[in-house]
Amino acid sequence: MPLIPVVPENHSHVLAEFDCLDPLLSALRLDSGRLKCTCLAVSRKWLALGTSAGGLHLIQKEGWKQRLILTHKEGSIAQVACCPHDEDFIAVATSQGLVVVWELQLERRGRPERVSVSWEHRGLAITALCWDTSMLRVFVGDTGGKVSFLRAGSSKMGKGSSFVIFPVQTVTTVDSRVVQLGYQDGRLLISSLSRCYLCDTEREKFWRVGNKERDGEYGACFFPQNRGLLVGQPPLLYSARPGSRIWEASFNGEVLSTHQFKQPLACPPLPLITYRDEPQHYNPVPKSPQSIAFQKLLYFGDQNLLTWTDSAIYIFTPQNGQVLLWTEVKDLVDIAVYRNELFCLHGSGRLSHLSLLSAERCVERLLRRESWSLAALVCCMFQHTITTSRARKAIPIDRLEHLRSQLSCSTHLELSGQLEDVITKLEPLDSASSSRRSSISSHESFNVLDCGIYRVISRRGSQSDEETSSLINQSMSEEERLKEFSFVQEDDQLDHDPQSSERMEAERSEQGLPFHLPLSFRPKPPRIALQAVKDSVSSFVKKTTEKINTLQMNSELWQRSEFRDSGHSEISASASYSEEMDNEVYDEMPNSEADMQELRSATERAISQIQDPLVLLDPVCLGETLQDWLAVLERILGPVEHRSAAIGEPTESIAEERKQESRELEEKEDQCDSTEKKPEVSNGSPPDPVRVESPKPVPSDLLANLTQLATLYTEMSCFRNQENKVLGCTTFLRPYFFLLDQERVRRMCLLCYQDQPEVQSSFIEAMLDLTQSSKVVEVIQRGDLLRSLRSLRELQPWSAPPLLAHLHRLYQKHGEAAVRSFTQFYPTITPADVMTMAQQSHFLAYLDNLVQSQTEEHRLSFLQSLLEPESLRQDWLELALTHDAPQRCDTLSPDGQPRWHSHCFSWGYGRLLSLLIRLPADLSSKQKMAETCRSHGYWTGYIYLCCELRCRKEAFTTICQLDDISLMEEADGVVPQTLEEWKLLIQLSQQSSSEVDSEQVTGVNGSSWSNGSADCGGKISPENLTLMLARTAGPDRAMAVLEECGVQLVLSPHSKLVCELLRVTEKRQRAMIQTMLERCDRFLWSQHA
Repeated sequence: MPLIPVVPENHSHVLAEFDCLDPLLSALRLDSGRLKCTCLAVSRKWLALGTSAGGLHLIQKEGWKQRLILTHKEGSIAQVACCPHDEDFIAVATSQGLVVVWELQLERRGRPERVSVSWEHRGLAITALCWDTSMLRVFVGDTGGKVSFLRAGSSKMGKGSSFVIFPVQTVTTVDSRVVQLGYQDGRLLISSLSRCYLCDTEREKFWRVGNKERDGEYGACFFPQNRGLLVGQPPLLYSARPGSRIWEASFNGEVLSTHQFKQPLACPPLPLITYRDEPQHYNPVPKSPQSIAFQKLLYFGDQNLLTWTDSAIYIFTPQNGQVLLWTEVKDLVDIAVYRNELFCLHGSGRLSHLSLLSAERCVERLLRRESWSLAALVCCMFQHTITTSRARKAIPIDRLEHLRSQLSCSTHLELSGQLEDVITKLEPLDSASSSRRSSISSHESFNVLDCGIYRVISRRGSQSDEETSSLINQSMSEEERLKEFSFVQEDDQLDHDPQSSERMEAERSEQGLPFHLPLSFRPKPPRIALQAVKDSVSSFVKKTTEKINTLQMNSELWQRSEFRDSGHSEISASASYSEEMDNEVYDEMPNSEADMQELRSATERAISQIQDPLVLLDPVCLGETLQDWLAVLERILGPVEHRSAAIGEPTESIAEERKQESRELEEKEDQCDSTEKKPEVSNGSPPDPVRVESPKPVPSDLLANLTQLATLYTEMSCFRNQENKVLGCTTFLRPYFFLLDQERVRRMCLLCYQDQPEVQSSFIEAMLDLTQSSKVVEVIQRGDLLRSLRSLRELQPWSAPPLLAHLHRLYQKHGEAAVRSFTQFYPTITPADVMTMAQQSHFLAYLDNLVQSQTEEHRLSFLQSLLEPESLRQDWLELALTHDAPQRCDTLSPDGQPRWHSHCFSWGYGRLLSLLIRLPADLSSKQKMAETCRSHGYWTGYIYLCCELRCRKEAFTTICQLDDISLMEEADGVVPQTLEEWKLLIQLSQQSSSEVDSEQVTGVNGSSWSNGSADCGGKISPENLTLMLARTAGPDRAMAVLEECGVQLVLSPHSKLVCELLRVTEKRQRAMIQTMLERCDRFLWSQHA
């Protein structure tokens, strides 16, 4: 095998084919000469294949299984398009010009239905289909230049919506054949043979994109800007031009620039990585510049544009005007894309599934499939990508070594040798800063000390001299500022460490180092040297922090005006006093081991006491036990001010003076600028910071006992009223969070959230601080919601408190869009968690998505399991009735009665409402729910609850006022069960008929309003009720009931005919029953004989 050429460094991606779809086509019998695939479309879930026989095969991408086949007798399938926001809908266009919108109804396990049909383009070839991005609306373009749209009715939109037939409307007719359609944010993009047009479908305005015409098939598409700093910016649009050019235009159709790809396409093509043929090598010979007509443009992958010809696929990155790659693929007819996936239809009817991947990801997938030679080939071609340290996350060094061992020495000898050369160039995973080191070494020299630290020595006259000197000056100025805080520490070091003077002199002599650590650089093993660095740095930081905390009081006293104006005497006095305080603090500071021993004794004593049931079950005794233990905890692990308060009286007086001074300063700040205020607690002081790390090292066994007691104290203080002298829940949680059981605190916050929301806010603040160093935070801050969710899924198995903190960040970043995606984290994150962080309207969308994610037969029981406590049922019901709901004036009359046909209004959360009212509940709860439904005008729920409460008269009264007989004829309708109920219903219908007629004439708010069909066939009238009764009890019995009610009714000819047919049917049924009984009787007697 010859040496494999290396791809240039500007190429980092490749097209690869991993799956073979030939068995799928064979199973569908689409590989024969008689039946072929004519078009295709793809979505997240489906691969749709149209055939020459008029069939549409829906293939589930997971496992490549056929789920449905939709047949059409109106010709072969010409175009197909999947709805991008609801995969239950798909649009199909046939060769005869028919357009059909199908509702698959897979969630309800029903049969697919044609919810909309259009013959607007009869006899013309349909060339383009495009879905609205937010509504159930499909745009259609044909060879005559006509563009129309049709709406799809659906049962998901509300009761009766599926029976509404929307008329097909013509948008416009352009000058030539429609090549491509696109839709984004209310704008329709139409690309014809000569021009590109932009249409505002809401305002019915049209623009031409650019002034120059063209002649030929050129595509156009929208380009969403949803990454980085461009989030929220309006989309761009790209329109193909002759000569391998593409216009970039604004969302208003104004041409911003022209991208020239003729010369960039002179680069050699990248080979297609596929299992079908022999591995192709990269040919570095340049091609001649290509002048191509881009017949279609598609938004693809991550901010890319894709187009194709019959022999090649081209992928561009238009934001920098470069060619990402182009690959030769034979006999292309059509391409459908979803994210980074391509499904290609070839002229022979064959399908191929390609993926756009980075080189390291391609190698990773090939290794998983054990395609050793292809993986080695890609490694050798993309050496510049594979050898970087970033690639080690996907393909570690040991996997490449394993790959080399799998190559046969007889058939892949040269490939194995070239791969070995690549492995020798690999950068390890911990050399992520290798590029930075190489840049440093270009103008600086350095040597590696025994402890592993790089010592950088600047070269005189280099470009970095100025930067290096500025860093040195900055470090020296930092040292000078720290001298005033470290003078006592230096004295202590000189007294206790005789070698410190030598180290200090060595450090002062090396002014080129931007850091100064008291280390001895004698040859030591690396582990010992690193431990020495750790101990020295931790000791230095600890002593400096204690000194700063001790001297902070005096530094504040120096800044007061009376001290500044009084002269040097008071300053010297305060300085001497601070020295005395320092000596007292250092003299009285207890030994750390003694402190830990005392804390351990107090903790063990408290643990043993609470194991006594008499103490554990008595809140007073339990509180006293925890208070005794808390006093020791505050003195040893408490905040600095609490520990200093326990040292002596002078410290207490200074602390009191500092509080008084802080109050005076706050009053002055409030007078100067009343708008700038810091968050304060009830006593006027800012809240204490949340401590997520222990100030002292605590043994693990002691920490477990401390966690048990601290969490128990927090729970007790949360669920009882505390006196001022006792630490409350929030006051204890903030300084001692590092001791608490996070999961128990989370559950506690959920139970007491309504009464003490500050507990929840303190808990979230602590978790946000605790998870700040996670890599997921960086991904969330970039603003890409999908990548953030992917990163969170990679953290499995989840722990609820850290995950909750990340979801808070996501919600602050993306709002409702993030909340809707939280359903995938159930049951780790419960609805109660989401309710505490999200707005009510956003929480309602989450709850609806969570319930609908279950199968239909399990939704009711699942929703019942979420109701803890039971009072949430009423709260959620009122929430669903007040959001995305009709206006009360449209459903209720001024006197509180139902308006005519007002039950046909669409409720945004109708599916959730229907489940809530069907939940098991006691009598009082159902009565309260029924009254709530009535007060908000949710009549279908009110009628159902009236039947549950056996208030059938109220239900019939409401049905008559709504005047819709379908409420009785449906499967779950309310049907009278006795003749008395039939009489009552007929009387109520006669009373309400006059009121309904007057309401239909006047309408609502003075308009001729009707919210449903005004056809008399759907009304609640005595005649219609008589026909229903005739079907149930017979026509003669029905007429007798009318006479008993005193209703004088003249039946229409249609009703008379129905009654006659019912009489004839009844007679025949009786005769048939009599005949069957006689035959049975004869048979039984014959058997008896």
